[in-house]
Amino acid sequence: MSPSKIIAVIGATGSQGGGLARAILDDDGSEFRVRAITRNPDSDAARALAESGAQVVAADLDQPDSLKEAFAGAHGVFAVTNFWEHFSPAKEIAQARNIARAAEDAGVRHVVWSTLEDMREKVPVTDDRMPTLMEKYSVPHFDGKAEADSAFREMGIPTTFFRTSFYWDNMIHLGGGPSRGEDGVLALTLPLGDAKLPGIAAEDIGRCAYGIFRAGDELMGKTIGVAGEFLTGREMAEALADALGEEVRYNAISPDIYRSFGFDGADDLGNMFQVKRDFEDWFCGNRDLALARRLNPELLTFRDWLARYADRIPLQ
Repeated sequence: MSPSKIIAVIGATGSQGGGLARAILDDDGSEFRVRAITRNPDSDAARALAESGAQVVAADLDQPDSLKEAFAGAHGVFAVTNFWEHFSPAKEIAQARNIARAAEDAGVRHVVWSTLEDMREKVPVTDDRMPTLMEKYSVPHFDGKAEADSAFREMGIPTTFFRTSFYWDNMIHLGGGPSRGEDGVLALTLPLGDAKLPGIAAEDIGRCAYGIFRAGDELMGKTIGVAGEFLTGREMAEALADALGEEVRYNAISPDIYRSFGFDGADDLGNMFQVKRDFEDWFCGNRDLALARRLNPELLTFRDWLARYADRIPLQ
């Protein structure tokens, strides 16, 4: 297969990049092949990708020369950064610039950049409706990625700006599922009121990214958003109850209460949910369910996802 169709996948052992890598590897007739970029090529996840047919290459987002080498000869790059690893928008922006420079130097023909909205468009830092964080952000893990968009635009790299949605998988891995109250009844606690939340299976993010690469020039230079479904907290609780076989209440709390929970990132996430609640039409409107399903015909609904994974949600 021609090396011009190599897709260099950053975060290939993670959720988004892993979904893309597996989508390509699972497609026997694909015109693309996977170059899995990871800091640790000896990890179990990296070895599994290699055994499945991926080329595994070591590189570090903080080391531009390693990225340039990793991108050499690649047709495309899937670019993603992990705010939750360091909680630093500045670091995330610097990493995005390293990716953009390396892609330009390597002559990459298509970058898919996993990004998010700048929430300051709706709640500026001068607005007292919610606390300003890190002195200049409304929602740092959103706003930093949005700032980083300019790295790709300034260098003129053919880029698709790819906005994702809330991972349903957070219910398995990050304690985002229902918890049991003192009365023994499960409750799903979110500061969303009656607003709909765009959600998606993490695996489907990668599969939608694969659809973007397959679409070629059609989506270059465009900003698109994907989700599997838009659901209220009450609708999610009802689906969880059906999947788990017991009552699940929806516990709608205020963003202030959520911010007070005190875990790392609680203030960031509290602000995020507040913007999603208060600007539901804007946020949902930035995500196209029909386009997501065109890019990924196997797109899961929340109930589809629960049918596969409900038994993995830890219930406290």
